[in-house]
Amino acid sequence: MNRIDQRFADLKSQGRRALIPFITAGDPGPEHTVGFMHALVEAGADVIELGVPFSDPMADGPVIQKACERALKRGVRLSHLFEMVREFRQSDSTTPVVLMGYLNPMERIGLEAFAEQAAAAGIDGVLTVDMPPEEAEELGPLLKSRGLASIFLVAPTTSEERAATICAHGEGYLYYVSLKGVTGSAILNATDVADHLAPLRRMTDLPLCVGFGIRDGASAAEVGKVADGVIVGSALVSRIAENTETPEAIPAELKAVLGEMRQALDALNA
Repeated sequence: MNRIDQRFADLKSQGRRALIPFITAGDPGPEHTVGFMHALVEAGADVIELGVPFSDPMADGPVIQKACERALKRGVRLSHLFEMVREFRQSDSTTPVVLMGYLNPMERIGLEAFAEQAAAAGIDGVLTVDMPPEEAEELGPLLKSRGLASIFLVAPTTSEERAATICAHGEGYLYYVSLKGVTGSAILNATDVADHLAPLRRMTDLPLCVGFGIRDGASAAEVGKVADGVIVGSALVSRIAENTETPEAIPAELKAVLGEMRQALDALNA
């Protein structure tokens, strides 16, 4: 069983919600990323989304755009992410890792080579922001044949017909984008999220995870009442940005943000 499927099965049996942090690989330097990943797990991460640095991240707001710029200036490329995950796997064989990024870096090394290297590194899923399911005929089977999940996004503006198509192609979990806009752009409305998740539950058995707008324990708990998981990115990446001159302080900062969310989510079961 794919690590993602196993993790969500375990969480479901425990009645718990998944906490999925996102960080940009190589920010503020490639030597720090693996340590950050372990810190996130220690703080309660169930799945880690590792952002692939890209020069034109269209779905990402200023915080993650600048993180990509910092990583690219340090020369971080897709091959370095494979090395990071391989190193992470030396001491963590169970936490699922999802690469989140854009199609261009994958096409540059070739889709088959990408799928092969991702699987060999110990990656469990791939979320390609700018690749809709209609364009996944080549990459999707390459990932599936190697045990990697193809994860897709659904937005508030997605029609029910199109959402059904996305659900039919999705694996691992479904990433529901809670806001109209880019990451870190606004405060989410939990009632609106619940209204949009309800029809999705009739279309798929995939876990429904919500990202964009999760800022603290309170917002994580509100979303956790209606979702199977919460995804947090900008709130963590902004802490990295604030401490680029003192990277040794970043693991504690990440733990503080994520730990509050973990506590808030677990309190829902109390």
